[in-house]
Amino acid sequence: CRCRLSCHVKRHYSLLPGKFSYWSPKVDSVHLDSPINSCVYRIRNIGIMAHIDAGKTTTTERMLYYAGYTRALGDVDDGDTVTDFMAQERERGITIQSAAVTFDWKSHRINLIDTPGHVDFTLEVERALRVLDGAVAVFDASAGVEAQTLTVWRQAEKHHIPCVCFLNKMDKPAANFCIESIRQKLKANPVLLQIPVGSGKNFTGVVDLLTSQKLMWKMKSMRDDGRAFEVKALDRSDDPDLLQVVSDARTALIEQVADLDDEFAELLLTDFSENFDAIPSNKLQEAVRRVTLARKGVPVLCGSSLRNKGVQPLLDAITAYLPAPNERHHDVVRWYKDDLCALAFKVLHDKQRGPLVFLRIYSGTLKPQTALHNINRNSTERMSRLLVPFADQHVEIPSMTAGNIALTVGLKQTVTGDTIVSSKASAAAAARRAQNDSEAGKRSRECASVILSGVEVPDPVFFCTIEPPSMSKQADLENVLNCLQREDPSLKVRVDPDSGQTILCGMGELHIEIIHDRIRTEYGIETHLGPLQVSYRETILHEASASDTLDRTVGERRHVVTVELAVGPVDIASVGGSCELAVTEELEGQLSAEMKEAVENGVHSSFLQGPLLGYPLQSVSTLMQRVTIEPGTSPAMVSACVSRCMLKALRLAGGQVLEPVMSLEVTVGDDHLSSVLGDLAQRRGTVRDIQSRHDNKVLLATVPLAEMMGYSTVLRTLTSGNATFSLELDTYEAMNPQEQNTLLKRLSGLL
Repeated sequence: CRCRLSCHVKRHYSLLPGKFSYWSPKVDSVHLDSPINSCVYRIRNIGIMAHIDAGKTTTTERMLYYAGYTRALGDVDDGDTVTDFMAQERERGITIQSAAVTFDWKSHRINLIDTPGHVDFTLEVERALRVLDGAVAVFDASAGVEAQTLTVWRQAEKHHIPCVCFLNKMDKPAANFCIESIRQKLKANPVLLQIPVGSGKNFTGVVDLLTSQKLMWKMKSMRDDGRAFEVKALDRSDDPDLLQVVSDARTALIEQVADLDDEFAELLLTDFSENFDAIPSNKLQEAVRRVTLARKGVPVLCGSSLRNKGVQPLLDAITAYLPAPNERHHDVVRWYKDDLCALAFKVLHDKQRGPLVFLRIYSGTLKPQTALHNINRNSTERMSRLLVPFADQHVEIPSMTAGNIALTVGLKQTVTGDTIVSSKASAAAAARRAQNDSEAGKRSRECASVILSGVEVPDPVFFCTIEPPSMSKQADLENVLNCLQREDPSLKVRVDPDSGQTILCGMGELHIEIIHDRIRTEYGIETHLGPLQVSYRETILHEASASDTLDRTVGERRHVVTVELAVGPVDIASVGGSCELAVTEELEGQLSAEMKEAVENGVHSSFLQGPLLGYPLQSVSTLMQRVTIEPGTSPAMVSACVSRCMLKALRLAGGQVLEPVMSLEVTVGDDHLSSVLGDLAQRRGTVRDIQSRHDNKVLLATVPLAEMMGYSTVLRTLTSGNATFSLELDTYEAMNPQEQNTLLKRLSGLL
């Protein structure tokens, strides 16, 4: 199986001194009518995930170069990488948007998504991992497991994705083999497949423990691209210390795999009990693959992407150990058999083509100029064109089979998380198959069994007002915000009912800053942002009960409903901060399905607005005790009565403001540690631990988000730019009375 895709890198230097613009690699043609389009076992859908600056984009760039899809090695610092094509990404040197690229490696097709490492863009990682079959976790070998590494690892575990670990930056002086860090912090079982040869600047290659071969990159100059490397078997002429380390590591690898895989253990004891070293490398590789797919262990490789060392073995490991699409089981897909079933996981807006929708195809075949049915929207749309994604350059193709990632043009209503099928009849047939199955027959809602699970969108933690330069631009701004919300579901836009202002809600300062910059540069609207505000939550202090009766005549129709309910606080840790609704058994049998939905709508609408400041409620339980409805009463009136009764009960229970508390990790030198600690004390921070990492200190603390406004600028000033930090939402905690009173007075003054 072989696919060909030719690329040309074009650089254009303008005549203005000191400036140049870069044209990213352009794909001219791609032949997808080859057998790979149907060989699902040769497809690998993978994601690159890591902490900020661990080397994700650089690793991706090297993969594309060695696969022959680019003609030059891009660099993040130069702003000429393939996957970081946005102006904001190249300006800041970070990944903001996940970018998909498709390339071939040794008769395998690899669909790769490069994901961001900043916590503000964690949704990009979430929706990428939702549709991928495997992942490569990249680590900075000098830092080990960092804050955002924990976050992305938890996301991969949530979706049960097998992973391969790549210890990058082995050429750094402080680099170390952070196996214990992976084992302790990630609670994973690292399976070491390579041993580095040399360390720091003397890092020259790796030893493959499966084959006992040494892979050496002999760089003759700084311009050496690392494409050619020497492979030779270890012999007695090699360093005795290295031979001993390799022997011990290979023995430990064999014993570890035998403990994790019963089939390999049986082979070992029956055929190679006298000499474990005689085990063939292919048998060991097969066992490592089974261990990886079962998520019992995680293969670990090492290298230096920036110095062009160790990337080709990583590509081999991706094809050897990570699963093909047919090795991942999705319960919903089996009901569609050979019919089309796909999930929309990302939307982009192109000025010429309109909305571009990324689809992961789970079954069937996708072809352009066909009508597709969106189950979530209950609508049918016509797809005009079908493309292969290659960052910001795309290639049109005639068809795409199951297991691949496609880019479609023409789906104007589809959003992230929608299930796409060939027709309404196909969805109905799949629903009948699910209903006839003994297990699926137990499910109460038929439609849920044929819809792929969507993407979990986190709640925003920052918000601010946004205003157009003039009222004539208001309609344009609303259109732009609608497009951005469709692209980024973690961005929320609402209109304040009192002031009429548009409120922008995002995941952090950087998130909102990027959105503001995109509105200005991509859409040409010079908007004004109000001061950033923290998205607080509210809860209640005591249990309370309330009753209410609504008696209203509208026209000739009389609506009468009486509601009794009780509310109470719930431990935040027990339910993860969510709100609960329960109904008594007696009431459960009395209410019709329509009225149950009306009661739920009334309660959930009350959860969105607390009794103190109107922030969303958290950790509140509601018990519906009695609902009496006169004949002829509309569901809307029932919802209104339930909401009014809920507000009464919440006010009687007493309110409490909860503030978001962040988990902060600061890496700083010893000489600036005291300054950072003093600043955190003023920010109501609590230091959890201070660890040593080579010549630096790693400060772990929890700090209220409200105190972290502009922290990056302050930290840069305190440490002369010699410190880094990362933030992650930890939990919501009750504000102390003094801080809460200050907040109430401040917000009252603003109103």
